[in-house]
Amino acid sequence: MKYIYATLLGMFFSVPLVKGEVISWFRIQEMFLFESFHMYGVIGSAISVGALSIFLIKKYQIKTIKGEDVVLMPKVLRVKSNIMGGVLFGFGWAMTGACPGPIYAHIGYGNTIMLVSILCALTGAFVYGVFKDKLPH
Repeated sequence: MKYIYATLLGMFFSVPLVKGEVISWFRIQEMFLFESFHMYGVIGSAISVGALSIFLIKKYQIKTIKGEDVVLMPKVLRVKSNIMGGVLFGFGWAMTGACPGPIYAHIGYGNTIMLVSILCALTGAFVYGVFKDKLPH
C-alpha cells in the first residue's frame, strides 16, 4: 500500500513541475545563463516553504503519520564537500536538463530519453555507496 501512496504522491508532485515549466530544459538553460528569474523564483519558493515547514514542525512538535516524533538532525557544515557535491550536481543538472525528482516527471510526460538519466543517476548512487567509506566527508 505504501508504494501506491508514494506513486500517487509522485504523480501529484509532477503536475506542478510540468505546468510550471520546471522540467523545461529551456527554463533550466535560462537559469544557468542568468537570463530569467523563473527557476530562481521556484527554487526560492521551495526553500521558503521548507524553512516555514521546519519552523512549524519545531514550534508545534508535529508528529509523523504514525505518531512518532519528527527528529531533525543537526547538520555539520562541510564546505569543501558541499562545494564539490554542488558543482557535480550542477554539471549533471546542466548536462541532462533535470535534477533527480523531475526526471520521473519527464518520463511521465513522454521524454523517454530521460531513462538514460535515471540509469546514470542510479549508477552514480551505487558507485557512491561502494566508495562512500573511502571518500572524504
